[in-house]
Amino acid sequence: MPRPRSLTPTTLATAALAVIDRDGLAGLTMRTVAKEVGMSTMGLYRYVTDRAELERLVVDLVLSQVDTAPPDPAAPWTDRVAAMVRRLRGAVGTHPSVIPLIVAHRHRSERLLGWSETLVGILKEAGLDGPRRVVALRCLLAYVIGALQLDHLGPLAGPGTSVIADLPEFPLMAETAREARGVGVGAEAEAEFDDGLAAILRGMECGHRP
Repeated sequence: MPRPRSLTPTTLATAALAVIDRDGLAGLTMRTVAKEVGMSTMGLYRYVTDRAELERLVVDLVLSQVDTAPPDPAAPWTDRVAAMVRRLRGAVGTHPSVIPLIVAHRHRSERLLGWSETLVGILKEAGLDGPRRVVALRCLLAYVIGALQLDHLGPLAGPGTSVIADLPEFPLMAETAREARGVGVGAEAEAEFDDGLAAILRGMECGHRP
C-alpha cells in the first residue's frame, strides 16, 4: 500500500468524516481512517496520538463551516440569536453522526467557542446576565443538539408516532401522536424548528423584563 508523502490535519479530518458519514460513528477507528488515506494503522500514529485527537480534528472540520461573525446589529436581539442558532444547525445538520463528538469536545473547539462568544454578546446586550445568561446559552445549545439528534435518530413524525397513536392506555399521548403525524414533515421540519426556537426566545424575553 503506497504511503502518502504527507498528511495535513484537514486531510485526516476529511477522511475520518467520510468514514463517519458512511459507516456511522461506531465505524470510526484508527484502522478505518488509515485505510481511508491509504496507509498502515501504525503509520497514522505519526500524525495523531490517538482517536481522541482524531475526533477533535473532525469536530474542528465540521464546525469550520459555522459563521461566527455578529449578525446585523440593527436587528432585534431575538432575530440575531435565531440567526446564530440556525448557523450552527446548518453546519452540524449536514453531518448528524458527529453530534456526540461535538458534545464531547465542545470546550476545545475554538470555532464553537467563537460562536458562543458572539451569542453570549447578543444575550448580554439584551440584558441577560449572570446565571440567566448561562441558562440561556445552555438552553439554546441543547435545543440545537436535541433537535438534530431527534431528526437523525428518531424523527418525531416517524414510525414511533404511529405506534403511540394506537395505544389506548395513554389517551393523551395517543391524541398528541395523531396530531404529530402532520407536524414537522418534509418542508415543515424547518418551520417546526423555528417555532420551537421562537418559543424559547419568547421565554427569554419574558424572563429578563423588569
